[in-house]
Amino acid sequence: MTSTAIATVIKMLETLPETTQNQVVERLRDYVAEMQDEIQWDISFKKTQKQLFAAARRARQEIAAGHAEPLDYNQL
Repeated sequence: MTSTAIATVIKMLETLPETTQNQVVERLRDYVAEMQDEIQWDISFKKTQKQLFAAARRARQEIAAGHAEPLDYNQL
């Protein structure tokens, strides 16, 4: 089953010369791959969001308690 949006894109592509269609498809492949990466990042972030907040909370507590030291970039 094809969505209305996909059907519209297909109709638009069909009006183009074949070489241009191929160029558009290559760009779409790249774009879709980028979107899939973004989706994976979003999923990963959502899975670890609680841990990230907890780590930030611990860091703030350690700074407030005086247990943290400024980072010396020369020692990296």
